[in-house]
Amino acid sequence: QVQLVESGGGSVQAGGSLRLSCVASRDINNCAGWFRQAPGKAREEVAYIGSYDNIRYRDSVKGRFTISLDHAKKTLYLQMDSLQPEDNGMYYCATDSMRNDRCVTSFRSWGQGTQVTVSS
Repeated sequence: QVQLVESGGGSVQAGGSLRLSCVASRDINNCAGWFRQAPGKAREEVAYIGSYDNIRYRDSVKGRFTISLDHAKKTLYLQMDSLQPEDNGMYYCATDSMRNDRCVTSFRSWGQGTQVTVSS
């Protein structure tokens, strides 16, 4: 199972930016994404790279967040701009397996999370 380590979280004011990184113990064959969880709320998907390099974003972050994957560095990134208080939460990266060119979530691997705090 791949090991994932996130970093880059912190405290910023509304309108600020952060770049999250997720370093994997081996190359990630796409099928990877960022999720977040606010206190008292369910974990939600923020951005995801699919098996065909197709990218999807949560509606509330479209135009502000950018997900990218550097295979050479085995690192998944999340560039977050124009941060708002509603973006507060613990951010986790996750990777899935690829089977027959499709992402399979049955054996999803998670990192330990990195905290993002946005003040108004």
